[in-house]
Amino acid sequence: MTRMHGTTIVAVHRDGVSALAGDGQVTLGDQIVKRGAVKVRTLMDGRVLAGFAGAVSDAFTLMDKFEGHLNSTRGNLTRAAVETVKEWRTDRVLRNLEALLIVADEEQILTLSGVGDVVAPDEPVAGIGSGGGYAQAAASALLRHSDLPADEIAREAIYIAADIDLYTSGTATVLTSSPRESA
Repeated sequence: MTRMHGTTIVAVHRDGVSALAGDGQVTLGDQIVKRGAVKVRTLMDGRVLAGFAGAVSDAFTLMDKFEGHLNSTRGNLTRAAVETVKEWRTDRVLRNLEALLIVADEEQILTLSGVGDVVAPDEPVAGIGSGGGYAQAAASALLRHSDLPADEIAREAIYIAADIDLYTSGTATVLTSSPRESA
């Protein structure tokens, strides 16, 4: 059977707000089988954003693992990311999962991979998936040369990637982080 693929996820951080956008297209071979898939979600009452690219069941498994570590670290994004990647890399079953994750809060963006990477980008922009590089480039340019807020940059980056990448749809689900409440 031909494998399903095709995802673009982009994260942007500006002015204390992180935005995460994901396209909705899923393809099977050379056919579009769904345009409205949701590949991004909020965690920790909206304070943390997470998006995935790769095999959907693998990504859901990893998202669940990340959420568990996020809860056990009381919302510490970096520690949760490191613990997720450690488990992903060392567990005999998890190490075979094929996906990438982007996670973000109001302070930072991280990309997680199964080869042990937890990457904080040099610029406050990251992209994954088939159109991730295009979306990241577009978001970087918009971040440098416009005053658009993070959510609009993320949305426009998905639209630009869709003009280039065959597997990126022209639809976008955009989420933004909510800052932590003061104690």
